[in-house]
Amino acid sequence: MSSKPTLTFDIEDPCIVDLFAGPGGLDVAAHWLGVPVVGVEWDANACATRERAGLQTLSRDVRDLGHWNFPSANVLAGGPPCQTFTVAGSGSGRRALDVVLALVEMLGNKKYAEVKDALSRMEDERTGLVLEPLRWALRAWDEDQPYEAIVLEQVPAVELVWKAFERVLESRGYRVCVDVVHTEQFGVPQTRRRAILIARLGAEVSLPEATHREYRKGTARREGEESKLPWVTMKDALGRGNFEVISNYGTGGIPSARGRRTADQPAFTVTGKISRNRVVEANGTVGRFAMAEAGQLQTFPADYPWSEKDTAQQIGNAIPPRLAAHVLAAVLGAGRLEEDFLNQAVKGSWKAQQSGARVPVSV
Repeated sequence: MSSKPTLTFDIEDPCIVDLFAGPGGLDVAAHWLGVPVVGVEWDANACATRERAGLQTLSRDVRDLGHWNFPSANVLAGGPPCQTFTVAGSGSGRRALDVVLALVEMLGNKKYAEVKDALSRMEDERTGLVLEPLRWALRAWDEDQPYEAIVLEQVPAVELVWKAFERVLESRGYRVCVDVVHTEQFGVPQTRRRAILIARLGAEVSLPEATHREYRKGTARREGEESKLPWVTMKDALGRGNFEVISNYGTGGIPSARGRRTADQPAFTVTGKISRNRVVEANGTVGRFAMAEAGQLQTFPADYPWSEKDTAQQIGNAIPPRLAAHVLAAVLGAGRLEEDFLNQAVKGSWKAQQSGARVPVSV
């Protein structure tokens, strides 16, 4: 990859602490932009990937830590576990949504002990993890060490939670922007929707403008806004010939009606079940995506060193680095990123990219 772009950030010396960092989607993006980042992650398999990738990691439970453990970090990021909120999950998070929203208000009123007690009694403890970034942000603000910027990402069902965060953060002087974005509109070769929250302390903020056209079934790549690039196909991302993907999921509520896409379309949303998708080659051979290819559909470099356990789930859980790069550039005030740079980053070798300053940690 060519040298990192010369970026001017509104925030002086940005330094990121990334909660629920997973295998490193946001961390990879931060490395591309030349921003120091440390990830907090306790899943052993994700930590193994991060170690192999050379990413700075603290293997701890975010509930046991706070801003005081990362004194130089002035940017807070996080992608809490989504399993209880996602359509494919158990749904306990959706059932507990009213409770979660009430707990957000309690955090805003500094009722930290009461919230902790309520969370201990939840049906699925993962549901309460969505509140951790707000707790970190508020405790930092309470102690006059506020984060200058915040970036949060989750499944679309969590947009209501982010909206509740928005009200609390605005009461502390943050300017906040919340919306659901389509990843293919940022050059990711996959249709995936994500609820994003970005915030700046005392400064205007807005989500990045889409660079690519939205994918619509039955619409050709050449159609759509002329000012935007065509969406990226699986063929473009993987550099292979024609094939068809048969999804593991049914469509229209019919399990037997498997969704199908060709190599000339973006991938379905990459989840932990991507290893079950069938890939039918032009000659009729049926196979599966290699894990490196699944990672590429999330815009990780092809040589990203995934650990060998639960790899598909790690990949499915990650934020696509290309989307993360756009979001980070927006919240840090760096403006629009050059397409050529991002293309080189995604297509380049990770081994040549893994460098950067270490973040001081106090534990």
